[in-house]
Amino acid sequence: MATTRERMLETTGRLLQHQGYAATGLNQVVTESRAPKGSLYFHFPGGKEQLAAEALERSGQSWTGSLDEVLASARTTAGAMRRWVRLLATQLEATDFAAGCPVATVALEAAPHSDAISTAATQVYASWVALIRARLEDEGVASSRARTAAVAAVAAIEGALVLSKSSRDTTALRQAETYLRDLLS
Repeated sequence: MATTRERMLETTGRLLQHQGYAATGLNQVVTESRAPKGSLYFHFPGGKEQLAAEALERSGQSWTGSLDEVLASARTTAGAMRRWVRLLATQLEATDFAAGCPVATVALEAAPHSDAISTAATQVYASWVALIRARLEDEGVASSRARTAAVAAVAAIEGALVLSKSSRDTTALRQAETYLRDLLS
């Protein structure tokens, strides 16, 4: 059974992914996580900012795990990115375009004003770049080119998710899939 702290982090991560930082209220987190009212500041003395930063790290780690699995199971990095993009498109459609990247929504909105959120987002994105870069290097791509390609891959996917979510259409993700196939082949 999940602890109160874990439930609060999970609930906050989901709410942040769906509605962003400003729209996610502490009362909503407490209610939806079925947490005792006084537990918020007990578990998160830094308040909403601490809670959001930790939830962002947790959500980002979950996506990191999924990305790692996709990279490990595909024959090539290009093939892995194709599968990853298709998985994200399916998820986006399944949630009626409500659940995009768990990091992007909050990073765009709150990172400029919060060192904790900026740090959390930066660490998550760096882990994605590192995974893709390592896979490319394993395929014989030079380190500097692998890093550039990995950053481009993350940027293309994140940008395509934002475009797809805002247009309520996965065309941008399908186009990113084509771009990444060409870039990484």
